[in-house]
Amino acid sequence: MWRDLLPLGRSAASGGYRRFAWTSADTDCRAWFRAQAEARGLTYEVDRNGNQWAWLGDPLAGQAVVTGSHLDSVPDGGAYDGPLGVISAFAAVDALRDRGAEPRKPLAVVNFGDEEGARFGVACAGSRLTAGRLTPDQARELRDAEGVTLAAAMERAGRDPAALGPDPERLARIDAFVELHVEQGRALDLAGAPVGVASAIWPHGRWRFDFRGEANHAGTTRLEDRHDPMLTYATTVLAARKKARLAGALATFGKVAVEPNGVNAIASLVRGWLDSRAADEDTLAALVAAVEQAARERGARDGVAVHVVRESFTPVVEFAHDLRDRLTRLIAPTGTNPVPVLPTGAGHDAGILSAAVPTAMLFVRNPTGVSHSPAESAAEDDCAAGVDALADVLEGLACG
Repeated sequence: MWRDLLPLGRSAASGGYRRFAWTSADTDCRAWFRAQAEARGLTYEVDRNGNQWAWLGDPLAGQAVVTGSHLDSVPDGGAYDGPLGVISAFAAVDALRDRGAEPRKPLAVVNFGDEEGARFGVACAGSRLTAGRLTPDQARELRDAEGVTLAAAMERAGRDPAALGPDPERLARIDAFVELHVEQGRALDLAGAPVGVASAIWPHGRWRFDFRGEANHAGTTRLEDRHDPMLTYATTVLAARKKARLAGALATFGKVAVEPNGVNAIASLVRGWLDSRAADEDTLAALVAAVEQAARERGARDGVAVHVVRESFTPVVEFAHDLRDRLTRLIAPTGTNPVPVLPTGAGHDAGILSAAVPTAMLFVRNPTGVSHSPAESAAEDDCAAGVDALADVLEGLACG
């Protein structure tokens, strides 16, 4: 499976992946998923929001146990973030069959669409739509950097954007969703453990900061006559780092767009996207407010207007304790070698669905802690341990 998936959407220049929603690379990944489902005799379907499903058992029977993740990527992302969960899900189904286990409940593998939000700016779009946390009208009007709407991109990919919307009937048929993911940090490596269980997801969100100044000539305009939004933006980036450090939280400006984007021109508009996360929602709200205040204060001095829009937000997620505890028992039934239980600052589809469905997560050790980068990695033995752990969980939840 790794060999077949590895070249899809890979950049020869960076070695990373550019598997963005509703592009040709996304189409190739979707074809790979369908081929894996059909090769196993699983019932394949695509839901109204473009999420892919592969079913062992009757999809309409209810009490289903679902596992999977996503196949899209951030710009120049690594090979493991998302795909490890989908590949491991199919491998776990294979392991159950090798064991002779016969599920009493329907079992499904899922690929949620546009989890990273790299193209249209809203993370976990597929699961948000399904859970009713992103409205169809909002989704259809999302635009990429070239101004293409999500609706138009879906149509080009052969999907009907008019069908987008909540899917409560589908969610009501799911008893549990378990997502396996490469750890995006080094907690498991430091603990010397190949696999861990998630306890919670920090609250997090994305905010767009628009800094509007005045375009002018870089070679003739006096410094004191400028209304340069790049100065306000740069000061805001530094303020975000300082205020996050003081709050014990995280704040990152990782994406920026500039107009007119000329070397010899003072910018008229700088648009920067803030990703911020914290252990609790009060800390996160205070941090973002402090960053915004710093931006407005500097903007007033620079003659630059500042406008802030919250594009997405996910509150703190405490995974269902009974399901989480059951996972730890299924993976380490004797209790002599307990499984680490750890929080994460990264968002996931499991977090989005947690309000509607009991959800849980397994993490596989990442020896460097690097993620969202071509350097992202996991050892083969650890990946195999993740598959074994996921198979144990699925057997306990669906066959027991």
